[in-house]
Amino acid sequence: MHEILRFQDEKLLDHALTHRSYIHENPQAGEHNERLEFLGDALLNFLSGKYLYERYPDKGEDELTRRRSALVDEKQLARFAIQVGLDLRMRLGKGAILEGGLQNPNLLSSTFEAVIGAYYLDNNSDMQAVWAIVKLLFDSVPQSIVEFRSNVDSKNRFQEWVQRNVTLTPPKYVTVQAGGLPHAPEFIAKVFVGEQEYGQGRGTNKKDAEKAAAVDALLKLKLG
Repeated sequence: MHEILRFQDEKLLDHALTHRSYIHENPQAGEHNERLEFLGDALLNFLSGKYLYERYPDKGEDELTRRRSALVDEKQLARFAIQVGLDLRMRLGKGAILEGGLQNPNLLSSTFEAVIGAYYLDNNSDMQAVWAIVKLLFDSVPQSIVEFRSNVDSKNRFQEWVQRNVTLTPPKYVTVQAGGLPHAPEFIAKVFVGEQEYGQGRGTNKKDAEKAAAVDALLKLKLG
């Protein structure tokens, strides 16, 4: 485990590292980490918002929302998990390990969230203690990568969700100019799956408006 994640209560850390599959095979081991994962997810969403609000004072709500989605998505949280050594410490069932669980981005990201939740409790619910850690991790992500992901991931992620859960037909974006000034027009985009509207967004061009609509859809689906 990385030195920035030092726990006073090692049992709490073990709890955070314990996946449901481990408890299934070892019922005497106690509780799995899903409640801590819920807490860590809430903390990371708040602290990533604080981080981006302070780092990008010139960015508006839509852009900050896209960047937050990129900063705390599953793949990035999995990278953080590996960065602090969780891939070497996760407690998984033998079946999950044989299926590649130690490299699984979903399991890594979930464990990272649980460890953040546990660290918050280990430090007497001190948000500053958690902030000190996540700020270091957020700082380690190159700005160019966050910007790139924020530009492409929202529409791709929404389309992947649609094609996995609803229909193989891609979402349809309807974009109209909503006014603004001649040198700074404003557009509104709506995204539809079939006849159902899933999200709406604004931007200074059609592409940005569509991306914002996809972000809105992901947030409504609690995937943002």
